[in-house]
Amino acid sequence: MEERPETELISIPATPPDSTPEILTPSGQRSPRPQLKEGGKSSTAWTPTSFISPRFLSPIGTPMKKVLVNMKGYLEDVGHLTKLNPQDAWLPITESRNGNAHYAAFHNLNAGVGFQALVLPVAFSFLGWSWGIISLTIAYIWQLYTLWILVQLHEAIPGKRYNRYVELAEAAFGNRLGAWLSIFPTAYLSAGTATALILVGGETMKLFLEIVCGPLCTSNPLTTVEWYLVFTSLCIVLSQLPNLNSIAGLSLIGAITAIFYSTMVWLLSVSQERPPNISYEPIALPSFTSSVFSVFNALGIIAFAFRGHNLVLEIQSTMPSTFKHPAHVPMWKGAKVAYFFIAMCLFPVAIGGFWAYGNLMPPSGILNALFGFHQHDISRSLLAITFLLVVFSCLSSFQIYSILVFDNFEASYTHRTNRPCSIWVRSGFRVVYGFINFFIGVALPFLSSLAGLLGGLTLPVTFAYPCFMWVLIKKPPKYSFNWYFNWSLGWLGVAFSVAFTVGGIWSIVDNGLKLKFFKPS
Repeated sequence: MEERPETELISIPATPPDSTPEILTPSGQRSPRPQLKEGGKSSTAWTPTSFISPRFLSPIGTPMKKVLVNMKGYLEDVGHLTKLNPQDAWLPITESRNGNAHYAAFHNLNAGVGFQALVLPVAFSFLGWSWGIISLTIAYIWQLYTLWILVQLHEAIPGKRYNRYVELAEAAFGNRLGAWLSIFPTAYLSAGTATALILVGGETMKLFLEIVCGPLCTSNPLTTVEWYLVFTSLCIVLSQLPNLNSIAGLSLIGAITAIFYSTMVWLLSVSQERPPNISYEPIALPSFTSSVFSVFNALGIIAFAFRGHNLVLEIQSTMPSTFKHPAHVPMWKGAKVAYFFIAMCLFPVAIGGFWAYGNLMPPSGILNALFGFHQHDISRSLLAITFLLVVFSCLSSFQIYSILVFDNFEASYTHRTNRPCSIWVRSGFRVVYGFINFFIGVALPFLSSLAGLLGGLTLPVTFAYPCFMWVLIKKPPKYSFNWYFNWSLGWLGVAFSVAFTVGGIWSIVDNGLKLKFFKPS
């Protein structure tokens, strides 16, 4: 990815702010500014230049007075002195800055709850009750702490907003090292999540049709790969929405459907009679090495369940920010609400799913277990609604995770051409990106193994890098508790990342890359 050019302070215009020209963005929107009251004055209650008034300036000569009055109006319009990159108005993440706490809750919930919850019982089948619950609880608390760190670091330096995870990493680790450490895992997490969503969405659409049609679906049904293609096509159509704020409605739909289907899946599972010969002991493997790698892969699945930190700064950057109303306040309000519901979804699915199926949990997760064991015991309408909600949630999650890749591509394009992407360029890239993920999904269809590998490779983004960034940017006193605590958490996260990545690779190799999903008879 091309490095973004260094940004400079916007120069103060010689005319009042209400006459400042605005550049149209690719979607036809203008860069938002606070609403002005009558007379052209800003609605901001206070700015650092509030003391500059015509009465105060009366002794000063007219030219100086005019300059200072214009500066006062401009600073009130902007809200504070912020280093602005003009290209931000052309990019999907920062094209619109009309976000609020509600949007933050929708986006975080859509990014935090999804298909990854469906494979949590698979991790429990290798860890058992005690270690499964302990690991899930520690991971939840840990990632909530690093989420708070990222929200606070968004405007850690006065006059600078870190609109993207990569920008904050470059500020903490240096331009080259920061880019090297962050670009690959964040892009890989977004693209890997999109691929996994295609696997879940396509398989779920196939099962939904089987439930709705029943025995009538006997005439040339679509194959699983063809259903992947159908789901990918729907994702590409929805991905034409221009920017992050424009998909807030989709995020709301994704959040609501995720909450409902997560609740329905574990309630339907625990309400049915458990399969015979069920066991809650960790799955026994033929060798000690296999057991260790399986545990690492299971912990990687848990780590992957809390992905989404690569989008925190991006979501916060869609909000206006002033001295009096900084963006971190509504962002943290929305994040707290979102992660309350995330806990209410992930923990019951993991615990309830493992209680219902134990070591008989198929590698594809609780959704396939519900269909395989209880398709004749549960009302077809209930099963159909559950599977349809999963499809809607996956379609919505695909958009928010893909927007980061879209932003990276358009940033490179605008940097080279010094102009925004046209509609055709933007649409063409999103079509190509969707089909690339489709081909990867066809080649690597093992969801639980892919989840473990994704969790291992991208774990530093959630659990390690934020701790390092806090120490390097905030600079707590050396050898203080804060200093030791964050360095320890960061290096522990790096060690876990290496172990979980090895476990994920071993799991994929052990599965032999066979193109099938396990379905109990």
